Amino acid sequence: MTFVKRREPPEPGSIPAVLGMFSAEVRFYREIAPVVGVRVPHCHHGEVRPDGSTVLILEDLSDWAPGADPAVAAMILREVHLRRSGLAAGRWPWLRPVGAAADLVGALYDSWWPGIRERRDLTSRVRALGDRLVGQVSTLPSAPGELTLVHGDAATRNFRTGPEGPVLLDWEDVSAAPGISDIAWLLVSSTPPQRWDEILDLYGSVAGLDEELAASAVQGVLSLSDHAEGTDEAIDRALRLDEAAQRLQS
Repeated sequence: MTFVKRREPPEPGSIPAVLGMFSAEVRFYREIAPVVGVRVPHCHHGEVRPDGSTVLILEDLSDWAPGADPAVAAMILREVHLRRSGLAAGRWPWLRPVGAAADLVGALYDSWWPGIRERRDLTSRVRALGDRLVGQVSTLPSAPGELTLVHGDAATRNFRTGPEGPVLLDWEDVSAAPGISDIAWLLVSSTPPQRWDEILDLYGSVAGLDEELAASAVQGVLSLSDHAEGTDEAIDRALRLDEAAQRLQS
């Protein structure tokens, strides 16, 4: 069985359009997946159509368990990063560069933050961090270090686990960036705060973590809109944002 992933042409000027997210995923499966070095869905067909819509026919993993343990996810990401450190941008120059669409993300954050700030499931530390980020998102510094191949949305929800072990899927945000950016988002999106040091120790490098925690906090704040106020998912996300805010204070 196969899974068919279709994307209509993104709205002109939108973040998916500016970043070329849908076509990038097709190119990932065509060019990078065969040599990425970790398990990803098998691609039977990938196509970018003349109107900008895309079609991917992928291996069906719907009967595999969603998610993966954050420690397992960190080790898979580490393998991807090590294999392509200093090489990815040169080999695949179409990869999204660091800072792409930062102005659009900043404008989105500034417009959404006043409403999100009023949520009762946010801590005072998260509100303080959120206030500091207003007007600053587009100029946040990037992490130092060599660029490598990064997934770009390395939340555990983008893994599946089955008889062959974990599989990393949903490559629309594939980029050339410091590897710590994937780890920062793995922490903010998916990892209980009491396990953050464990994950960082497994990954083995924390250079640039502060810069990427700030960027991931922006993403984490925006994604709060996906969860109703006071739900378990929202509370868990707010606690992870609080951990990021605390570490950025120290």
